[in-house]
Amino acid sequence: MLGTFAIALNLGVHRVVDIAWGVAFAAVAVVTFGLTEDRGDPGRRLLVTVLTVVWGLRLAVHIARRGSGHGEDPRYEAMLARARGDRNLYALRMIYLLQGALVWVVSLPVQAAQYAPRPLSALAWAGTALWAVGLFFEAVGDAQLARFKADPAHRGRIMDRGLWSWTRHPNYFGDFCVWWGLFLVACDGGWQAAAVSVVSPLVMSVLLINGSGKRLLEKHMAGRPGWAAYVARTSAFIPLPPHRHP
Repeated sequence: MLGTFAIALNLGVHRVVDIAWGVAFAAVAVVTFGLTEDRGDPGRRLLVTVLTVVWGLRLAVHIARRGSGHGEDPRYEAMLARARGDRNLYALRMIYLLQGALVWVVSLPVQAAQYAPRPLSALAWAGTALWAVGLFFEAVGDAQLARFKADPAHRGRIMDRGLWSWTRHPNYFGDFCVWWGLFLVACDGGWQAAAVSVVSPLVMSVLLINGSGKRLLEKHMAGRPGWAAYVARTSAFIPLPPHRHP
């Protein structure tokens, strides 16, 4: 995060921190993999590292493509407008160091799973299956939204097709599944790993549903033409068939 802060100062935009979010988790997984060579089960170490790196790098690439050619993110502009004193030091505290702390907390299942010596069992594969469901919703939902926005005919319209007709937030639901899936992989290593890392999916669930995810985005979308009708017929978070007559 400190490296990203230096890059942001050079570029003059702080939105690059969103790219670093996924990369940071991949880095935690790789470093922990190296630290646990003589301690954890090799199968679980490799599994949780691959799952985390694939998720983190896909997210980073997607955000980098989405933000290419754009200026500062409005979220960070609004945050920095409240700064007292040096805006860059405020950004360092409230964006980079805060996100760095969140990466450490949220990645606890990734870290704890790699120290567990027990061999893989069915619970780990159940967690992997849940992770795969989450990655599907994230990747497909992001791709569908990108194609929708790329069509000038859709400007000003609400995306209500594909996965977006089943849930208003397929990408956030996918992220939710990814971290509960990684938590199950950690649980497979024993109760100690589960106890250490349960805070991770709980924190992510709060952030995705009531924090900077769903709640903040819906506040931003409220009042747009067609939004109220979309809300009435589409599940708020968990994917469900759309209501045909809201």
